[in-house]
Parts: sequence; structure tokens; C-alpha cells
Amino acid sequence: MSQPRAFGEPVLTATFRNAIEDFLVEELPAFAPAGQGEHLLLTIEKRGMNTVFVAKAIARWAGIPEMDVGYAGLKDRHAVTRQRFSVRLPKKVAPDVAKLNAEGLQVLSQQWHDRKLPRGALAGNRFEIVLRAVVGERPAIEARLVQIATGGIPNYFGEQRFGRDGDNVESARRMFAGERLRREQQSILLSAARSEIFNAVLAARIGDGRWNTALDGEVWMLDGTQSVFGPEAVSDELLARAGALDIHPTGPLWGRGELRSTGAVREIETATAAGFSDLCAGLEKAGLKQERRAQRVRVGDLQWRWLSDDALHLEFSLPPGAYATSVLAELGEVAQSPR
Repeated sequence: MSQPRAFGEPVLTATFRNAIEDFLVEELPAFAPAGQGEHLLLTIEKRGMNTVFVAKAIARWAGIPEMDVGYAGLKDRHAVTRQRFSVRLPKKVAPDVAKLNAEGLQVLSQQWHDRKLPRGALAGNRFEIVLRAVVGERPAIEARLVQIATGGIPNYFGEQRFGRDGDNVESARRMFAGERLRREQQSILLSAARSEIFNAVLAARIGDGRWNTALDGEVWMLDGTQSVFGPEAVSDELLARAGALDIHPTGPLWGRGELRSTGAVREIETATAAGFSDLCAGLEKAGLKQERRAQRVRVGDLQWRWLSDDALHLEFSLPPGAYATSVLAELGEVAQSPR
């Protein structure tokens, strides 16, 4: 991990994703089904399949265009994942669900709803992860887990955002220099460029120990929402709310317009962004507007148990847009097992 850790030196080395069953992700739904309507909500467990592949299989099963299949978020292929899909069936008649079941794909439930499932329509994700080949002192590892549970973690964008070989940012630079790409590729590269700047700002704040508290000119996000407020003068009330993880400092998602932050926070953000002037200019030219992202994320319901001396089972939940790999990185050097 190139970014600085919030809680100090690594307390372990380990591997993860040694087997598909060692990494489970379950979507936490943001709403209850309406019980009526022309969209069938399917909760599906998949193994060794990515979300787009399953969406195409559902479209074939239902005999509908792929655009009429909705899902809230993309889930990894190399995992056991449980997520919802919506299927538009105007005649309100569903094909035999048993015919959709296949090796690696099982329908867990079905309910009717009144609209297509949009992207981002989830309350978060619950993870179960097994770390293997763990090397480290158990008391230090468990103390670090307590720190994570009580203090949250840096809300870095994970390596997935930067492409399989980590070259999305360089590809974004070529795009900004005039290379023509398909629209879906453009969106991925714009996100990678924004993520690179955000991560650099967050790393700068962690580096000077001020990533999770109030500075002059801070812009805040309310925990569990996208609601942003500030800047406001630092007060005992703000400090108490930040300490209780009720609110989180934010960093910039770069685009056109003025930074919302002021004072010391703006100084850090502008100084850091100056090192990415080409990315900033490209994002502004592409028409993106300044937005904010929480710099810290709460790790919900964190539990752990030792399966053996060198195997550690973790369970926790994260809000949408947060990465499980950021939790693992705060523990130490955790490498993905070769597939």
C-alpha cells in the first residue's frame, strides 16, 4: 500500500481470496419491495461471476433487453456475492425462476416492485473475509481491530478504481491529451483521475495526523448520508461530533468551480492538487463539478474470530462507495492470493 496508514505500522502480513468462499459480499438493501409493479426483484447469490455477466443471463432468461435489467452496484467475480437485480416484466408474469438457477448462480428470493433498481440504491455492503497465512502478534492485531472499530478508517478509493494494472490514471492523461475513447471508457477514466487526487489529499492529511479531526475551513459530511455542510468555525460541538463518528471531514472530488473548503483545509487541498494540474484541468474541461467525499468511514459491526493460529475471520459492514481492502490495509500487508 503506497498511502500512509492511519494507525501506524503494519501489525500483520496475510493473504486473502485464497478461495472464492473466503470473500463474501452481501448488499444491504436501501428499501423494502413495494409488493406490486412490473419489476421483479431477484436476490441472487453468485459465485465466480461478475454482475454484468449475471445481468445478461437474466435478460436472456426473461427474454428482455439488457437495459431492462437493473442492479445497484457491481460486485467482484472472485467472491461469493449476494445482490438484487430488477427485471422489467410489463405483463407481470415471471418465467420459471428455477430455469435461471445454474452452477454458481442461485435465486434466493423474488418480489415485485414498482420501479427499476437504480445504481447506488443500497444501504451498504456486509463482508465476510478470511485472512490466511497470518503472521503477527495476536494482541497487536486485535488491538488494531479495536482501533478500526472505534475510530473508523481512511476512505481511500481502492485499487479497483485504478484498473487491473493500475494504469487508468495514465490512460486518463492520454485521454485529456486528445486520445479518443468510447463513452463508457471515458467515465471510468474520469473517475480514476478524481480518485487519484482525492487519495493524495487524504494521504497528505494522514501524513500530518489531521485526517479525522477539525481544521479551519473544514467541510463535513453527516455519517451514513451524502449530506454536506460547512465550512464552520471549529467548536467543541463539532469536535465532539467528529469524535463520535457522527460527522466526517471531507476531501475534494475535483471539477469545475471553487473548492468549498476554506482556510487551512483549502491550503492543503490546493497544494496537493497542484501536483496533478493536468488531471485537474482535464476534469474541469470534461465538465465535472466540484463535489465532496468523506475522508473517513465508519466500519460497522466489526467482529472477528480466529479459525486457527494463522487464519482470521472478519465480518463488518461498510457504506456504499467504501472499500473492504481499505480495512485490510489498516491491518498490514495483505496480499491477494494468486488465482
